[in-house]
Amino acid sequence: KKKAKKKKAKKNLKGGGPPPPPGPPPAAAAAKKAAAPIIRPMMTKSKLAPNQLAFNPNVSLSERPVISLTIAILTNTIIDYDLLSDHTRSGCALGLPSGNGEVSGDLAIARFIAKRADSAGTSLALLGGSDEEDVALMDQWVDYALSLSKFGLARRALSIQRTLDPLLVTGTYVVGHSLSLADVALFASLGFPSTEESKAEIARICPTGCPTLRWMEMMANSPAVKEATQLAVGVAKNAEATLEQGAMLDPLAAGMAYLEGATPGSTTTRFPPEPSGYLHVGHAKASLLNDYYARRYKGRLVVRFDDTNPSKEKDEYQTSIIEDLGKIGVKPDVVTFTSDYFETIKQYALWMINNGLAYMDDTPQEQMQKERMDRQHSKHCEQSPSEAMEYFKLMCSGKEDGKPWCLRAKMDMSSDNGTLRDPVLYRQNTTPHHRSGTKYKAYPTYDLACPIVDSIEGVTHALRTTEYDDRNAQYQNISKMLGLRRVRIQTFARMNFMYTVMSKRKLTWFVDTGRVTGWDDPRMPTVRGVSRRGINIDALKKFMCSQGASRRIVNMEWSKFWAENKKEIDKYAKRFMAIDKTDHVGLTVTNGGDGTDFLTTDYLPKDPSFGKRLVRIGKKVLLEKVDTEGITVGENIVLTRWGEFVNADVYSFFFMMFQF
Repeated sequence: KKKAKKKKAKKNLKGGGPPPPPGPPPAAAAAKKAAAPIIRPMMTKSKLAPNQLAFNPNVSLSERPVISLTIAILTNTIIDYDLLSDHTRSGCALGLPSGNGEVSGDLAIARFIAKRADSAGTSLALLGGSDEEDVALMDQWVDYALSLSKFGLARRALSIQRTLDPLLVTGTYVVGHSLSLADVALFASLGFPSTEESKAEIARICPTGCPTLRWMEMMANSPAVKEATQLAVGVAKNAEATLEQGAMLDPLAAGMAYLEGATPGSTTTRFPPEPSGYLHVGHAKASLLNDYYARRYKGRLVVRFDDTNPSKEKDEYQTSIIEDLGKIGVKPDVVTFTSDYFETIKQYALWMINNGLAYMDDTPQEQMQKERMDRQHSKHCEQSPSEAMEYFKLMCSGKEDGKPWCLRAKMDMSSDNGTLRDPVLYRQNTTPHHRSGTKYKAYPTYDLACPIVDSIEGVTHALRTTEYDDRNAQYQNISKMLGLRRVRIQTFARMNFMYTVMSKRKLTWFVDTGRVTGWDDPRMPTVRGVSRRGINIDALKKFMCSQGASRRIVNMEWSKFWAENKKEIDKYAKRFMAIDKTDHVGLTVTNGGDGTDFLTTDYLPKDPSFGKRLVRIGKKVLLEKVDTEGITVGENIVLTRWGEFVNADVYSFFFMMFQF
């Protein structure tokens, strides 16, 4: 058929027939070509997912992608990469973001990460900046570092020392006035001596007091280098690096996992309760996990009250939360309030409006929910910044006309993740705030406030329950949009108990309707409730840590909780005896004495250090009725810590002593 068509076309041309239809005009063809996406050939077949960085955990530290990790940390993009432990790899590789293959080699990956970060507005200073001479110098030092890889460590160290010493006599960095790829590459060529042991090895090779050793110490103390070391060492999640002499960390508690990228002295966690109710045991787990990691890594714990909804918050709840944290042994290093940052958050919101990253919307709530479900854009999404600014001011004024309006972020209405479909960031609320009064008439949502305040307060690790999994992408998206310092998120399963309500709203209903005596009712799953029931703090901590930072959601039984509590109480509870006041029987020991004799016994048989107590013995003894059921004549009976007796009369319960 194709040949027939060709012959027909030729015949038409020879016979003066109609020519073939003309192609598109040159300009249109060029525009179409420019608009078409660039399809790159698949260079290598890769099993790696996009942004997945894989390497072997069994090779030495210098053979892992320490340069790439350091550059990713310095460019504030390390959160975007997923580290994968792969025992089969001889080198390192990064799955390209497009999914079109992978790039291999530490330096190649590092350069890619730096250039990719620049497309998001980050400076290319790490690669030499825009100055051609600095770029040439950078390449020269990187090539030099690479050329030394064929030599042993001693020769590499001496070569670098003799080359760098003249440069570092008056300088701090190899190229320019800040840390660059050249510094990191040369540091890696030294074996990446970030641990105490590796630094000592280089110090034995190089002359004492030389400038290169000073430079090495500076590099080893860089926060980016420390974090890169922990990430490289802990990729298999079963090891940690010792970065400083005498800085060995305590062994992990049973059930706990390493905190990814955490370094001693530089780790900050936070517990952000909303002051809208009393703490329950679920909150206790979150606070204890944050406290555990802050103490283990010798860092800080921030307790921050998320007071962004004045309709639900009270000073009563705020005070009770601090008291309850004290009951379970959690002592924050600092207590802050999101309301302290309202003005700062407002300025970020205005910046988003001015840069076209957010718009104002008055779509009714039900319709907005439907549009988000249908992935349909709001009619206001193309709103101009000036128009959005006017509506934002109207919303913040507290006027009735501003009540329908809210601020929404421009994200991705086509996303499978519903939280990315233009979430609400600000809305009006004229209820007086319990701290700021009537100063503000509109408040940020938790979704906007949380990443901003986390970044400002220096939080390095945000521990969140798995119910926030979908919102983690939104959290990171807002951080990127605002150019904030990125925070690493680590998730864990929330604490659930069978047949137990944990919702603060529902627990409030129990209290308000008088179905319980208060928040401290022993039947309530609040910290105050279980405290009144006799919870031991050490038992509570052990139980929560035994659940650990696992993501697996389990419905726990209260019996296991109280069994763990009993184990702890058993270690120090003194032993006493008591008999039911009504349901008991009398026992007569025929040769038991007149009641003036005493026995001595340990308060705690497993630990004599608790001392001893006196037990009076005599003819008349009381027994639990249930313990006497089934006793037969002639049967030997033991009265604990007294002696063995023989039953003479089962009906009258008269006994004669058989043995002391």
